[in-house]
Order: sequence, then structure tokens, then C-alpha cells
Amino acid sequence: MTLHASASLPLDHLGRTARLAHFYIDGAWVRPQGSECASVIAPATEAAVGEIALGNAADVDHAVQAARRAFPAWAATSPAERAALLGRVHALLLERSELFAQALTLEMGAPISYARNAHVPLAAEHLRVARDNLADYPFLRPRGTTAILREPIGVCALITPWNWPIYQITAKVGPALAAGCTVVLKPSELSPLSALLFAEIVHEAGVPAGVFNLVNGTGAEVGAALSVHPQVDMISITGSTRAGVLVAQAAATTVKRVAQELGGKSPNLVLPDADLERAIPPGVAAALRNMGQSCSAPTRLIVPRVALDRVHALALAALAQMQVGDPWQESTTHGPLANRAQFLRVQQMIEAGLQDGARLLAGGPGRPQGLEQGFYARPTIFSDVHTDMVIAQEEIFGPVLAILPYDSVEEAIAIANDSVYGLGAHVQGTDKDQVRAVAARIQSGQVHLNYPAWDPQAPFGGYKQSGNGREYGVEGMEEYMEVKSILGYYA
Repeated sequence: MTLHASASLPLDHLGRTARLAHFYIDGAWVRPQGSECASVIAPATEAAVGEIALGNAADVDHAVQAARRAFPAWAATSPAERAALLGRVHALLLERSELFAQALTLEMGAPISYARNAHVPLAAEHLRVARDNLADYPFLRPRGTTAILREPIGVCALITPWNWPIYQITAKVGPALAAGCTVVLKPSELSPLSALLFAEIVHEAGVPAGVFNLVNGTGAEVGAALSVHPQVDMISITGSTRAGVLVAQAAATTVKRVAQELGGKSPNLVLPDADLERAIPPGVAAALRNMGQSCSAPTRLIVPRVALDRVHALALAALAQMQVGDPWQESTTHGPLANRAQFLRVQQMIEAGLQDGARLLAGGPGRPQGLEQGFYARPTIFSDVHTDMVIAQEEIFGPVLAILPYDSVEEAIAIANDSVYGLGAHVQGTDKDQVRAVAARIQSGQVHLNYPAWDPQAPFGGYKQSGNGREYGVEGMEEYMEVKSILGYYA
């Protein structure tokens, strides 16, 4: 398999401007203070396509101090000024959408059509929402004779993952800047290209020096240095639950706020009255979208036992519509997994499902036929899964769907809640009252009823070990604010 000719475009562009060996600090592209570096691996070919610099504690301090100096002036800007800047960043992201899409395909294997139609436009929506929410947000509210004032919390460290790189960056940077905070971004070192492109458009949009800073590096080095830095007021991390725990532990020494969007094992509960033809195919697609590399993917399909045979047929038919292959081909629906470690993790979890006695309906270990190179996995469906199986409890983060049968709605709700996670959930059914009643009993930060359209204003975040705090919408902006009450203000 050969890489598409245009795959080199993002790297060529970065080589002329930001360059992979630089960080963006205090309004300028600067060289790191250390000499460590890491290869950027294209998951479709397993080939190194570039090399990025890795930061250290000195680079972190440089960026944090720049953000600290910039904070007073940025916090004092009007909402209209901040909205104007976000509008310019939004426009530039849309203007360069093809460049971003190609970077995503190169760095994490997103099919080019999916990068164009989902990753980039959804990322742009976070910027639009952050801009628009500033138009009439009441930063000062009366409550009797007391004024309730919301103020920016300060310098925010933003740690983003490799699975939705630009989407997660805009979901944090947009509301943080809208709130009046200054930021230091640490993108994943495994998918850094789209982050560097984003730093370019922020610069071109005219962000004041120090308001936005970017330092590449590992979690163990840069993430840890941000977590313990006394001049960082808040950490927002999207990543594994393990990473979130480490950040929270490190941040505790300076009592900074920590917002965490972590792991998930989301249920998709199909009620007995659901129209299976409308419930099952979209459920399979949602579970395996982005090659299953989504923290809220509904990878536990909970269905009536009496309908199991029909569910199997519909699920297999839906799976047959998916085409795994070269992500540069327009017809590809599912590309490779984003990195070698995730490929090995998925293989391990498929083997665990087989060892636990789950019924393999499709897929299994290894690569799809004809794909001998690249981090490709076989989309896999298990049935007759029980809640005590590893594949029903642990987040796989790959194209593996578990079908769990139930005999009563009470049992189905218990299965849905039998998880240490609580990030996303789905409920399918035709009786709206029952669908709503079941949704109210699921322990999850977000519940989707009958596959609604994505809503960028809907708060997103987790219960239990899926984290704390919320992103998206007004609540996402408020996460970056402190609340001050001024008594006697209206006396």
C-alpha cells in the first residue's frame, strides 16, 4: 500500500513555517531548551514522516511565565474583543480545512473523508460556539443586593489526546480564551501535526503574545511539569483514567483545579419496543466510528434476549458496509488504529474476549486480509457477553463491539450501570416516556435518545471514573471561571 502523494503537504507546510522542531511561546516560534525528540509515525504505513521536539520542565516554565504575564491584559479585554479573535481563528480553520484534514489522516490514520466531514468541521464548531456564547453571557448577575461575578481562573494547562486531535484542542482552547484565560497547550506527542497547524492560525488571527502557548512533549515530562507548576491555576485533561489520576495527584500539591474527561465504556440500551432496523445499524456505526477510538463510543450494545438472532443479522449487515483500508482513499470508512500501542492493546482485548468465552460473530485477532502493514485491526463483534467479562468492563478503545442480552428492563438498566465509567450512553425505544425514564436512571454525564444530532451546546463530561467537570457549551466556558460574590453591590 502506498501513501497518497498529498500526504506530505502538512509536513512541507510546517517545514516552511512553524517547523516541527519549534514550540510556540510568547507569540513566537522558539527552539526548545532541551535536545530530546520523537518520530511522528504514520499509522497507515508505520513509517516515520517527521520528527518533533520534546519539551522539558524549562520549556514548560518559559511558556507558563509567558501566559502569566499575558493574563492581566487578556482578562481585562471585553467579551466582544475575545469573540472577534475567536471568530478569526474559526474562519482560518475553515479556510484551511483541507490542510487540517490531511494532517489528521497522516498523523492518526483518520480516513480522509471522515477527517473532512467530521474531525475538522466539528472542531470548528467548538470555536463558533465559544465565540457565540460570549454575545450575551452574563458575567455579572444580581442576586438581591449581591453581585455574582464570574472571572477567568488564570493560566490554564490544556492536555489533549491523540484520538480526536484538533477536535479536543478547540474544545478546550475556545472556551478557555472566551472566559479570559491564557493557556499552555500540550497536545499528544503521537498526533502533533494538527496542533502545530492550529498554533499557526492562532498566531495569524492576532492572539496577543503569551495568551496561547504550545509545548510538545510527553505526559511524564511536560504533563507532569504543568501539573505541579505553581503558576498554573487549572489543568484540563482529556485522556485515559490512569493519566487523569496521575495529573490530579501531581496537581494536588498546589491545590489547582483539575477538569478531567477520561475513559468510558458507554452502554447502548435497546428497549423491547425499539425498532431494531433503526436501532442496531446506527448503534454498530456509533460504536466503531473513528475505529472505536472515542471515549464515549457506545461499545456495549444491550439488547432483549428474545431478539438476539435479529440483532445479530442486523449487526453483521451493518458491519459489512464498512471498508477498512488506506485512509487516503475516498471509499475507505475505517483506517488504521492511531499507533502501535493501541493496535497491540486491541489485539490483547480481542484475545481476552475469546478466552472468556464470548461468542465471536465477526472479526477477531490480526489484520484484515490484504493489509499486511499498518496498524489495521479487524472490526470485531462479540455476543453472549456477560458483565463480568473483561471486554464488558475495560475500555478497549478500538473497533470491538460487545452485545449483552437481557431479560427485563430492570436487568438492562443494571447492566448499563455496571461499570466504573459513566461518560456517555444511548437509549433506543418508541415509547418516549419510557425512553426518558430509563435515561434518567443511567449513571452517565450524557445520554442520547434515539440517535439525535450532535449538539455542541450540550455539556459533556463524566460520572464516576470518567472524570469531573464539563466541556462544550456554556458549562464548558464556566469551567474556566471562578465565582466571586460581592455583597452590598446593589445596596
